[in-house]
Amino acid sequence: MPEITHISQLDINGTYTYADYLTWRFEEYVELIKGKIFLMSPAPKRVHQDISGVIFNRLYTYMEKQKCKTYNAPFDVRLHNKSKSSLANKDIFTVVQPDICVICDPAKLDDAGCIGAPDLIVEILSKATYKKDLDDKFKLYEENGVKEYWIVNPDEKAIHVYVLINHKYDLLKIYDGKGEIPVNIFSGFALLWEEIFFHA
Repeated sequence: MPEITHISQLDINGTYTYADYLTWRFEEYVELIKGKIFLMSPAPKRVHQDISGVIFNRLYTYMEKQKCKTYNAPFDVRLHNKSKSSLANKDIFTVVQPDICVICDPAKLDDAGCIGAPDLIVEILSKATYKKDLDDKFKLYEENGVKEYWIVNPDEKAIHVYVLINHKYDLLKIYDGKGEIPVNIFSGFALLWEEIFFHA
């Protein structure tokens, strides 16, 4: 198999595995969702970075006390078919890079990133990722058991908080004004809306 050094060498409509992903040597960041290639957006805008920085720092500081790990993109999260026992790279068809994720089970972490569902994922919307975050990743995170999913909309200065109930996401609340935004899987911990959107 020839070395893949440019994304144009791939069939965008093809189906690929994590084993394939590891051999690619091009500069673009991509994600795989059920074997299909999704291009990552160009470098995020400043407001995206401001929001991401605030949320990441608050989560990172708190999660250290909970013995949980907090990561921001680029960080590979491999999601696998739970009906199969194999975790071989050739049997994994989904690898995503959430803006922010929290993992509390150390068994899910290895040198390559995370294998299995994080406990919390935060995605920050942009025009390039809007459909993917609201549709493709929403369904993916729901199917794989991510306990809490935050979708941050910088344009509307709003955060949609979903929690997993009976294997389905329930929209707990849309936070679009000053006040606390609880992290529901960690009782007693919250971020402040005005801190997150201070620079937005």
